[in-house]
Amino acid sequence: MLSYQHIYHAGNPADVHKHALLCRMLAYLTAKDKPLSYLETHAGRGLYLLDAPEALKTGEAAAGIGAVLRAGGMAADHPYLAALAQVRAGHGPQAYAGSPLLAAQILRPADRMHLAELHPQEHAALEFAMSPHGARIHRQDGFAMAQAVCPPEPRRGLLLIDPSYEIKTDYDTIPDQIGKLHRKWNVGIICLWYPILTGGAHGPMLAALEAQNLPGVLRHEVRFPPVRPGHRMVGSGMFIVNAPWGIEAEAQRLTAMFGKR
Repeated sequence: MLSYQHIYHAGNPADVHKHALLCRMLAYLTAKDKPLSYLETHAGRGLYLLDAPEALKTGEAAAGIGAVLRAGGMAADHPYLAALAQVRAGHGPQAYAGSPLLAAQILRPADRMHLAELHPQEHAALEFAMSPHGARIHRQDGFAMAQAVCPPEPRRGLLLIDPSYEIKTDYDTIPDQIGKLHRKWNVGIICLWYPILTGGAHGPMLAALEAQNLPGVLRHEVRFPPVRPGHRMVGSGMFIVNAPWGIEAEAQRLTAMFGKR
């Protein structure tokens, strides 16, 4: 199935959670004068416009990045908001950057990017959005790309796994994929985003991940009201292997920010 398009959900509360953690980790990694690799298995189109008909149809960004910017719940110099401001300076005030484009604002010329996207329209849009940034873009299954590239060169780096979970077997296969990736790339930071749905589909997946006793694990979740009537997502989670120094403090800040809603 290739029906999922993130434009309907761009900038929602889950994006805020995921992207704030991601940008904080990348800012930490790039503070050291050593090159790194950044990989994504499900990159999407990279650049979204929040006044596009698809985004307006759901209005999810109003409860996410819109609420953050209105309430001032995050410092303007946070790596996430700083990267978003750079994107908006080039693409207009309604632009929202997906994780590949946010990462591109933080990474340096010596760093390397591998991005996978299988959906044909999303892939074409991703190539256009990322063309100035020197990313290698793969039109293939994201897990196949990650398994083929890992361990990447440079070996220092981060992998983001951010599936749509429209393929329900993802919940069953992801723990094995992450275990294999860690064995190939034991120094890599491996980040898995997952939705918290009313049915609790993420529970067995997390139990299988935790049973592997992976090193340096940080599991962080935030909860929020459904963004529209009938929406089943009530929270967002990140499972991070080899979590870098300082990310626990960022997680605590996000817990406090979401707790005030």
